[in-house]
Amino acid sequence: MTTLVDRMWTTHSAAETEQVGRELAGELRPPLLLILRGELGAGKTTLVKGIANGLTAVESEDVTSPTFTLVHEYSGGSVLLYHLDLYRLRHERELCALGIEEMRREETIVLVEWGERFASLVREADGEIVLEHLGGDARRITLRSGCQNNVD
Repeated sequence: MTTLVDRMWTTHSAAETEQVGRELAGELRPPLLLILRGELGAGKTTLVKGIANGLTAVESEDVTSPTFTLVHEYSGGSVLLYHLDLYRLRHERELCALGIEEMRREETIVLVEWGERFASLVREADGEIVLEHLGGDARRITLRSGCQNNVD
């Protein structure tokens, strides 16, 4: 079981958000499933760029939002990273078809954008990362060891 320590950062640019992701990568230990919570444009994919870069030596520019493909996989070193974007999904049955349970293995970290929409995923998650707009390019990024119980 992975133990997360609740933390908070404030960033003032996309580059700083990416840097927080690289810092977080040093703290995340598989197996792990985290929900990425935040409005459109909050910086979820930017944060994942930093995490992927820190975990798997993938170049940040190679990380893109999986909005239409739903899942991107990044491997390198001893960690396999899955980045999911569930924005386009509406029903639990669609979620089941993705095979998230099969992604959850000893060597994997699964990061899920818009996962808070699905009660089953919230129950299974090890925690969440919440990104909030603070105005302009500023963001508050909060790592929580549990997920909020409300499903949007």
